[in-house]
Amino acid sequence: MKIQLFITGGTFDKEYDELTGKLFFKDSHLKEMLQIARNKVELDIKTLMMMDSLDMTDDDRKIIALNCKKSEHTKILITHGTDTMVDTAKVIAKLVKDKTIVITGAMIPYTFGSSDGLFNLGASIVAVQTLPIGVYICMNGRIFNYNKVRKNKKIGIFEEIEK
Repeated sequence: MKIQLFITGGTFDKEYDELTGKLFFKDSHLKEMLQIARNKVELDIKTLMMMDSLDMTDDDRKIIALNCKKSEHTKILITHGTDTMVDTAKVIAKLVKDKTIVITGAMIPYTFGSSDGLFNLGASIVAVQTLPIGVYICMNGRIFNYNKVRKNKKIGIFEEIEK
């Protein structure tokens, strides 16, 4: 079983410019992260976009959802910015009914060294292999149904909500 991995940007892949103090995108760090983690799961990796999720439009979310729908794989992992991953998950859930899709991200860029990204990536690879059909958010060792989660921006965690 091969897992489709879609890269969309987000904090996972941000770089820090020491001169300006700004974060920016250059290349994805996912292949390096998978190598460091000694990943042995077969992945079909495709970069859809490299952007901050706060800059995503409805059209960008549709592109992600349509790529999930047309993928030949039934297990899909998406790296995404944490600020709007729930919004993207809702769009995907409307269009894709027959696959297991897990969305993950990082609160701290991988290049900072203290990132939660490596842990979230590993947890998500396991989650997508074991969860039933549906759309999920996987962050900091927890798995949430896409429609029962929110990012608590005051304390910097994802938490379950009642719907």
